[in-house]
Amino acid sequence: MKYRTLGRTGFEVSELSIGGLYTSSLAGGVEETKRILQRAIDLGINAIDTAPAYADSEKTIGMALEGNTAPLVITTKLGGRPQPFDAQDAKALRKSVEESLRLLGREIVDVLMVHEPDRPQQYNWWTSYDPLEGPVLDVIEDLKTQGKIRFTGLGGTTTAEMSALIRSDRFDVVLTAFNYNLLYREATSEVLPEAIGRNMGIVIGSALGQGFLGRRFDDVIKERPMWLSKVRQEQFLALYRLLDDAAIKLPELALRFVLSNPSVSTVPIGCKTMQQLEESVAAAEKGPLPQDLIQKLDEIAAMVPYRPFEEPMILPLGKEYHGPGMANIGAAVPVGKL
Repeated sequence: MKYRTLGRTGFEVSELSIGGLYTSSLAGGVEETKRILQRAIDLGINAIDTAPAYADSEKTIGMALEGNTAPLVITTKLGGRPQPFDAQDAKALRKSVEESLRLLGREIVDVLMVHEPDRPQQYNWWTSYDPLEGPVLDVIEDLKTQGKIRFTGLGGTTTAEMSALIRSDRFDVVLTAFNYNLLYREATSEVLPEAIGRNMGIVIGSALGQGFLGRRFDDVIKERPMWLSKVRQEQFLALYRLLDDAAIKLPELALRFVLSNPSVSTVPIGCKTMQQLEESVAAAEKGPLPQDLIQKLDEIAAMVPYRPFEEPMILPLGKEYHGPGMANIGAAVPVGKL
């Protein structure tokens, strides 16, 4: 396992980390999580990302790590707890961090991120964007003074909004999701350059698109379900042809592409099974992709430089469709049917 510096935090983190969404009762529970985390540690992974919004991930991770003395970099977030959640309630925000520490069994959080800081319809963090204001900023500074958190971060999915938040220079790490992978490159316009210019740690979430880059869906793509635009269909077909020509599996290509960017600090993997963990590590160990292959991937990405209007954020290949632009909510409609 190779290690990279997490920006100005100075932490040396493994280039693959554990994403906490599936280290919970949503997957194998405490015992399976304990097995996976110990194997990850044995393979050299030293960073874990979780959040109160990831079901009972914090609790599951805390119980799975009980008695484990391996040096780990733990990231968790503010947002979604307690319910109903009020991002303007400073007292509740402090209590949420205390609860995170209790559940994780830690005395300090290495990186505390503001979850979805770019989507006011999700969490209304800010009273002003220019200058950036909101009670969460005071809470964060108090927690730093108390020695309960070391560094701060942003965890979001948009481009313009996240770039503006990065330019506030109030945060040390950025986790950007669903805008930098084999097919999505929006983060290269502002998010990544702004973060690089401030020596922020860069965490790339959803390198596998939460599934649509985790395996091939040839039949679904050829059938073209109602939500799939023609240009996106053509792009997928081009990607699949490249996979055949290069004789490489899709998840390996997806991980190695993101890790080929030296500015990326770490890539969380949401492994549900030991096999997924070990295959991900084996892929990363093969190193960066050859430059000629990266050039071909850049050409394929350029076929759809920006996402078509109303395309779902998480492409529902092999899943139910939840309506235009929707990721996980809305009235479910079987794939390909209206």
